[in-house]
Amino acid sequence: MDKQTYYETTTKMESVGVDEAYILGWQTGFLHNPKLEEQRVTEAYEAGYNDGREGKTDGYNSWTKQ
Repeated sequence: MDKQTYYETTTKMESVGVDEAYILGWQTGFLHNPKLEEQRVTEAYEAGYNDGREGKTDGYNSWTKQ
């Protein structure tokens, strides 16, 4: 795990107003932690989790709150 990438990506997502569920999912996936319980998983969380698992740091644009 690259701590600098984790920190920079999290900070960037928070500063541009990305959905909190996406951020949580991305962080969980990036750290290769287990997913939340099925009943707590949302579409935003799932997208973030998948991007985090893949190491993508630019997939959050569509999850920015308007």
